[in-house]
Amino acid sequence: MRARPLNRLFLVLLTLAATATAPARINAQLVRDGPPQKAASPPSKAQDGAPGGKLRLTQDVSLSGGDHWMDTGIDAKAGERVVITASGALRYADAPEQNGPQGLSRGWKDLLRILPLRDAGRGALVGRIGDQDTGQPFLVGAKSDFTVVSAGRLYLGVNQESNDSADGSYAAHVEVYEPDKTVTPVTFAARDVKEISGVDGSLFSKMPRRVSDKDGNPGDMVNFILLGPENAVQQVFERAGWVKVDRAPRDAVLTALIESLSKEAYVQMPMSQLYLFGRYQDYGFAHADPVAVVATRHHLRLWKAPFTAAGQTVWVGAATHDTGFERDRRNNGITHKIDPNVDAERDYVEKTLSATGLVTEKTHFVPDHALKEAKTATGGSFHSSGQVLVLKLVSCNSGS
Repeated sequence: MRARPLNRLFLVLLTLAATATAPARINAQLVRDGPPQKAASPPSKAQDGAPGGKLRLTQDVSLSGGDHWMDTGIDAKAGERVVITASGALRYADAPEQNGPQGLSRGWKDLLRILPLRDAGRGALVGRIGDQDTGQPFLVGAKSDFTVVSAGRLYLGVNQESNDSADGSYAAHVEVYEPDKTVTPVTFAARDVKEISGVDGSLFSKMPRRVSDKDGNPGDMVNFILLGPENAVQQVFERAGWVKVDRAPRDAVLTALIESLSKEAYVQMPMSQLYLFGRYQDYGFAHADPVAVVATRHHLRLWKAPFTAAGQTVWVGAATHDTGFERDRRNNGITHKIDPNVDAERDYVEKTLSATGLVTEKTHFVPDHALKEAKTATGGSFHSSGQVLVLKLVSCNSGS
């Protein structure tokens, strides 16, 4: 047990050392960017005071130290208030002391663990609403009080690796209250609509179907757009668990690894610069786990368009899912290999952002000359139905 994290560290160091000294250039590198993140909050933190709605149900849940995600059987509805209180203790064989629902204090070894909630302590009580692929884990701890923004099944679990376990147990008491009269589910739910004002063929005639590299080689397809001000864009990605990623600097692999061992976990592997509207991306976002991020992650690039749609700021995005590494046919370097089914990543963006309660309307649009099959700038292939996702954000009228 004690040697496992060190063995993993050795493997990571060996892998990174090999890639850093190889003649091939790494296009995506692991670096540290900014202060460590706080543990994720529940879907929407409830206001102080007693719940305003009627108590709908209560349930007691027991979790052992070997449990990971437990299905509570509770289907939480949008607008409902959920209050969870927990007690108990766990003890890991390699830990200096036992821990309660808040988990152990984070240490540098946690950087090498693939935890459901990377910013919470090992052994913490965590929760999730919705399926494992798109539901964002949040810290429950000794108490959590929140309003559900997107309906789904409630899961509780222990923040630990899939092959980890501890002695002991937690007892959790769950109370679910009906929505307050001033809060309705429509406040949170993203509506499926046939069309969104300003989104038409004329709008798409102003934007390229694909992004390109610095030499003009066509790359990833444009597969989603957002309508809303910049602060709304930042907020929706943050709440959905996407991490802002910088553009890739040069020769940063080993330096970044050393920096990241200072009790800070990071998933900000920089992205290579791709171009749209004559400039590289304004934002890059990624969904990934520490260490595992080296090989696989969900990621996207976002550009602010030089035009608007019905007065709303337009953000044009290209999302792909990295599944491993492959040779870059342009320079024989190493680059990420993407899942050729780019529609799956488009749908992943839709599910994660819509679950935040910060999307008001969503639709799909098939532009003229829709892209359905092509190769990336690095030589990989991809395919699509040609549909572009369109999401209108909640605060679309708060400026740009």
